Amino acid sequence: MLAVGEYLLGQVDDRLLRIATGLGGGVGGTHQELCGALSGGVLLIGALHGRIQPDEDDSQCMRLVTCYRKHFAQELGSTNCGSLRESGYGSEGSTPCSVLVEQATRVLLEVLAEV
Repeated sequence: MLAVGEYLLGQVDDRLLRIATGLGGGVGGTHQELCGALSGGVLLIGALHGRIQPDEDDSQCMRLVTCYRKHFAQELGSTNCGSLRESGYGSEGSTPCSVLVEQATRVLLEVLAEV
């Protein structure tokens, strides 16, 4: 996701990387929450289409995030890190997370291309 972020946004500030760190591994490496690749994509959509002020329209951002989540789940079978690991992704599975990240990146780029 970092490569996509730098492609779309230019050089990514180190603070953004630090902010996203805790989302990896299903939030804090617990494997119990949202997949880190999905979280990273949501952060990128927010960076591109999010609001700064509470009174700004966030409908496009929300629509894109909803679409990304839906397509992610359809493509990968779940949005939950633990469920994805049970289906074979991760360091102990037959498919490394790097492959999942590639799939999630493709889904994200397809969603963003619809804008």
